Amino acid sequence: MGSTEAEVMARKLAGLAFLVCLTASTMVCAQNKDDGQKLYTTYCSSCHGDSGKGDGPAAASLPVKPANHTDGNVMNKIPDKTLFEIISKGGPAGGKSNFMPAWGGALKENQIQDIVAYLRSIANPPYKGGGK
Repeated sequence: MGSTEAEVMARKLAGLAFLVCLTASTMVCAQNKDDGQKLYTTYCSSCHGDSGKGDGPAAASLPVKPANHTDGNVMNKIPDKTLFEIISKGGPAGGKSNFMPAWGGALKENQIQDIVAYLRSIANPPYKGGGK
């Protein structure tokens, strides 16, 4: 059976998006925010809280309050690449707290991208895009 013109175009666009992601090393490509939420719950919520407000159970014991990821006025100014670096290499990679651990050894790149996509989805005001 032959493919419809729409199916052929969809495959070409998917391939193009994949190539853009491979060649643009500074760009975090759109990922799955639902998977990102699951990872966030596992790796981030103990400090940042289940809802991302910086009020997790470990937050009270930290000398620096964890970031409120729902504050779009702050989060929307941080480029995707910087968020990726902070998650991967720890807080100091983005000028943030030394208490923010590096998760790059535990998470794959696509998993970190999923977390970035989730962070973008919880910001208020909503993220408009363009973070590179």
